[in-house]
Amino acid sequence: MSSNLTLGVDIPGDGMDFKNKLKKIDECLLELPQNAIEGMNVPAWLFLSNKLLNLVEGGAIKQIANVACLPGIHKHSIALPDMHFGYGFPIGGVAALDFETGGLSPGGIGFDINCGVRLLSSNLEADDIRPHLKNLVTEIFQNVPSGVGKGGKIRLSTQELCEVLEMGAQWAVERGYGIKRDLKYLEETGCMNSASSEKASPKAIQRCAPQLGSLGAGNHFLEIQKVEKIHLPEAAKTFGITHEGQVCIMIHTGSRGFGHQVCTDYLQILNAKFRDEIAKLPDRELVYAPAGTKECEDYFAAMSCAANFAWCNRQMITHWVREGVARILDMSHDELGLDVVYDVAHNIGKLEEHVIDGKKTKVFVHRKGGTRCLGPGADDIPKDYRDVGQPVLVPGDMGSASYVLVGTKKAEKETFSSVCHGAGRLMSRHGALRQFRGERVKANLASRDIFVRSASWKALAEEAPGVYKDIHEVVRVCEVAGISKTVAKLVPMGVVKG
Repeated sequence: MSSNLTLGVDIPGDGMDFKNKLKKIDECLLELPQNAIEGMNVPAWLFLSNKLLNLVEGGAIKQIANVACLPGIHKHSIALPDMHFGYGFPIGGVAALDFETGGLSPGGIGFDINCGVRLLSSNLEADDIRPHLKNLVTEIFQNVPSGVGKGGKIRLSTQELCEVLEMGAQWAVERGYGIKRDLKYLEETGCMNSASSEKASPKAIQRCAPQLGSLGAGNHFLEIQKVEKIHLPEAAKTFGITHEGQVCIMIHTGSRGFGHQVCTDYLQILNAKFRDEIAKLPDRELVYAPAGTKECEDYFAAMSCAANFAWCNRQMITHWVREGVARILDMSHDELGLDVVYDVAHNIGKLEEHVIDGKKTKVFVHRKGGTRCLGPGADDIPKDYRDVGQPVLVPGDMGSASYVLVGTKKAEKETFSSVCHGAGRLMSRHGALRQFRGERVKANLASRDIFVRSASWKALAEEAPGVYKDIHEVVRVCEVAGISKTVAKLVPMGVVKG
């Protein structure tokens, strides 16, 4: 039964009092009714605890209400527990738009298309590698380019780049950057077949030319982690996470400048083409390509290229990580392990089938700061994972922890198989620079035996642990809401920041 939720603080939002409009459906699920603002086609669901709700900007709540105004939207717009203000959609926003009556909104996917996470398990023990940690981090830092504007280690022709955009991670594996087995454990096996390089602009292709195989900047990172706690031993073992103290490596990056340019290009195209549709929206940043139009097909093909670029990018980084660790520890690849646990996107649009009102329905699922989390039995995950469900990788800030979760059947019903993507920011990068100094951040982490290498002091300040919400609370809310289960907690030992 719904009831009014009483909060400890007011939540502003363009003059609207959202506090009194939210209804509590369950312990960690709130509903913004369909009449909260004019034009909502469905209600909005917010997966939040009181603690997290008190941290959410009023503008972000207004954004998830705006998303509910998009045509063809099914069931409800969704805000996940790491939600915060973004472009068009809030980050942590999910929506399913009908394949025939809806469309695709770039603001619901984001500029860093297929920003995502890959996790590698290993045969290494935390205690054994600690004496080599600084050398390992330094080797990876030197072997994997990182930082603003940093390019990769290879140069490709335009034809080769177009092959990358259409083949994804398979392109890298075929050229020796990894092994065929890796592809089995990537979402979409590392390639969306809907990609067409002809739909990406020359400017976008030019931007991606020097960046393949690079980490980038911002919140992107590469971490050497240890398993601190296993919550679901059976699922963890299925994923190759066998015991506490085991070393894993996490890679968090995306499509670099290429994805940003694809989003920029198509926002310009859609803003020029669909002025009448924009006029009906509460926020022009929600501009969308209506289903069935050439622009919808073109954007989906170009977005798929960016997703493929990101999967290829993480594949090449994986290869160089393996090389670097093998060199420092003087061990063979078989001795190291360093097998792919899984690779998930968390800024992406996917054409999926979901059961809605009792029948299978084709929808464009927008996940912006949302991770796919299929439950047990799903066909679209590796066969050896189907009994337990899809691994979900949730990166934390470099001073806390990251989590491995697993998808649930309840998420399939309530969130279109979507769950959180991280902790979610508490403050802007400008705010972080006013409050933190990179040198101090590094020293504080060192005092906790976390060794960090970064391309700049500024990057460390912008990504200081204090600028993020409590990842433990975010994960707890997902578990309480039943949209995921916690498999394992991993903590950082060494960090490479972009």
